[in-house]
Amino acid sequence: MRTRYKINDAGQIYFITCTIVEWIPVFTRKAYIDVLIDSLNYCRANKGFKIFAYAILDNHLHLLVSGDNLANTIKDLKRHTARKIINLAQKEEKLWLLNQLKYYKLKHKTDSDYQVWQEGFHPKQIITEEMLRQKIEYIHHNPVRIGMVEKAEDWLYSSARNYLGFDAVMEIDVMEL
Repeated sequence: MRTRYKINDAGQIYFITCTIVEWIPVFTRKAYIDVLIDSLNYCRANKGFKIFAYAILDNHLHLLVSGDNLANTIKDLKRHTARKIINLAQKEEKLWLLNQLKYYKLKHKTDSDYQVWQEGFHPKQIITEEMLRQKIEYIHHNPVRIGMVEKAEDWLYSSARNYLGFDAVMEIDVMEL
C-alpha cells in the first residue's frame, strides 16, 4: 500500500475514503452506483465486512467499516468495481470517461489500460466514541455540505437513511449511538 495510513488492528472500526482518479464524476448514474452497492453488499455478506456508515458521492465514497482482513477486502472491492465500471463504460460507449480513466492512469499501473480509483484509501482508526460520532456526522452530512441536498436523510446513497428508519439502498450494521 503506497500510503502512510495503515490498518493496524484487525477487527477495529476505520473511517476510509475511496476516491476516483482526479475526482472524475463516475457515480452520476444508477448503473454505476449499483456496481458499487452490489460489491459492498457482496463484501458484507461474504467477507466479514461490516459497514456502519457510508455515503456515495459522484467521485468518492466514505465508509465507516471493520473486518478481519479489511485492507484486502478494500483492495478486492476497488479492483472488482474498477473492472465492472470499465466494462459498463465500454458497453455504453462512454468514451469521455474511458479517455479520462486512461489519461490519468499512473505509469506503473501495467495490468490495465485504465485506472478508476486513486491508490490507497486513507484508513483512520476510530479510537473514541466522540471520534465515532464525528465521523458518522461527517459521512452523513457530506452531501449537505456540497449542496446536493438540504437534509442528510434526503441523500439516497447514504446510511443517514438507515439510522432514521427510512428506506435505504443497502443494509448496514447499525450502531447504537
